[in-house]
Parts: sequence; structure tokens; C-alpha cells
Amino acid sequence: MQALICNSFGPIHQLKIEEVPDPAPKPHQVVIDVAYAAVNFPDALVVQGLYQNKPPFPFSPGNEMSGVITALGTEVKHLHVGQRVFGYSSHGGFAQKIALDASNVMPLPDAMSLAIGSAITLTYGTSLHALQNIAKLQANETLLVLGASGGVGIAAVELAKIMGAQVIACVSTPEKGAFCKEMGADHVILYETEDMKSRIKDLTEGRGVNVVYDGVGGKHAETALRSLSWRGRFLVVGFASGEIPKIPLNLALLSERNMMGVFWGEWTRRNFKEHLQNMDLISQWIKDGSLRPVITKTYPFEDAVQAIEHLASRSAMGKVVIEINANL
Repeated sequence: MQALICNSFGPIHQLKIEEVPDPAPKPHQVVIDVAYAAVNFPDALVVQGLYQNKPPFPFSPGNEMSGVITALGTEVKHLHVGQRVFGYSSHGGFAQKIALDASNVMPLPDAMSLAIGSAITLTYGTSLHALQNIAKLQANETLLVLGASGGVGIAAVELAKIMGAQVIACVSTPEKGAFCKEMGADHVILYETEDMKSRIKDLTEGRGVNVVYDGVGGKHAETALRSLSWRGRFLVVGFASGEIPKIPLNLALLSERNMMGVFWGEWTRRNFKEHLQNMDLISQWIKDGSLRPVITKTYPFEDAVQAIEHLASRSAMGKVVIEINANL
């Protein structure tokens, strides 16, 4: 089979599609012929050696994918060969085949396309966990989303609207702001050209926001934290800007603000049943039309490097996927 291979940490452009052996399932695994694989920001980081997880060489990046099961491990009883599925892994998705633990694989609902199936586990799973399980976002509360047009950001926008919240989307360009409005955001702040502090104050009539969703880090995090209302919750989701902000701890004391870390991958391992409930809920929302994930760009497998570079440029909006085998 073919896979996009990283043989050493370095620039994204050094990745190459290579011939590698087909995987064989271990007792608790399944082998999937991959139809689509979604591109996420960690994919750009891991191949450069900038991510917290560093797989052994050689490896293929790619966290979430969809496809058809072609082989089962001896202990797998709840899935079957020929079944359409979607799943996730720490790496290995940008390949024609992947062996996954069966616990990381879920049947794809009949109404869901393989393309959409490849693009929901990591971003929507992370955002629902953050909003529902950690922040316990309530209807009529106000959510501020930093980096709102990106993968996890736009997922947070969409899910918060389903949950009945008001959403303020913070983005860098008018084009990204328009996209967020199309996806349901109530208000947009262009934080490169507008006074973020005063805009939040105006939009909330001085009350501040109840929850901040920060997948970016960097220079706007402290302003967002200061915008929280009494006992507001600040969700630390990631650092797409590449800068981990140094936050004065007195800001947590003031207004009894809560800073809450979001580590979706570890949570799924510790709380697998709750994770399945979240994924079932996401699937149901897609099925009934409440949730409409948007794939803004699809790359052929031979252009996988360009797909990762596009996401790394921070110009991407919504979800970007790689079409590995459209005939499945």
C-alpha cells in the first residue's frame, strides 16, 4: 500500500508518499481501507517535531479517517468486514490502509458520507467534550471563541448554537468572520483590527462572557480571560498560534474565574462510555440536520503535503480532507 511517510522531523515539504507493507490486525484491531482522512493542526506540528506526541520513525501523520473494514482481529465481535466506519488514531491516517484498535472505530450512520465521517471525530469530539463535559455550557450563556474559523473553533461555534448559547466568534479577517456568521455565530470580532476588550464589553452590555474557548493561545488569550464574567470558565484547548501565553494568576482570583484544561484524547481513554455517548449525539445531530459540518477543501492523496501546508498557513476555514480512495 501507499502512505505519506515522515522519516525524520523537519519541514512539511519533505514528506513523501512511499510504498509500505500492508498492516495486519492484532487481536483487538481492525484494518480499514481508508476513503478519506481529515487534516488537523497537530498533523502539521507532529511532522516538524513540535507536538507533545512524537511517534517512532517512520510514521504517517493523520488523526481521523473513514473507510471500509477489510480485516478483523480475533477478539473483535461488534464490527464486521465490509462495514463503513469512521475512527481516530494518534497517527497513521494518511495511508491507503490503517490498523486501528476496535475501540477507536465507530459504524458510520447510513445518512453520513464517508467524507463527512472522516472530519468529525477529533474536532467535534474535542469541542463537545470541552463545552458539555468541562464547561457545562448552558442555554442563553455567552461563549467567546478564539480562532473561530478553524477546525475546532468552527465546531465550537456550531455546537454552542445547538446548545442554545450566544456565540461571539473572534477571527483575523473579514472572510473568516463571514464564514463564522454563515455557520451560526451571533457576533464577530476581528481581533487584528478591532479593540477586542471594548467590543466584548459592548456586546455583553458590560457583563462579560460566561465561557472562553481558546484553541489559539498567543497574545489575545489574556484579553479573553479578562473578559470573563463572575465565575466564568476559560477553556485551554490548544496553542495554534505557537505561543503559550504567560497568564498572571491573579486573573483567576478576580471574579473567581476558572481556567480549565481540555485534553480530549486522554479523556476518551479514561471515560470511553461518555466519549461514545458524545459521538452518538454528534451523529444524531448530523442525521437530523441540526449539525452540518462543512468541508471547505478536498485534496487528492498525491497532494497531501499541500493539504497539510494549507492548514499550517492558518488560512484554512472549516475542515480540510484528503481523498485517499473515493471508490469505497
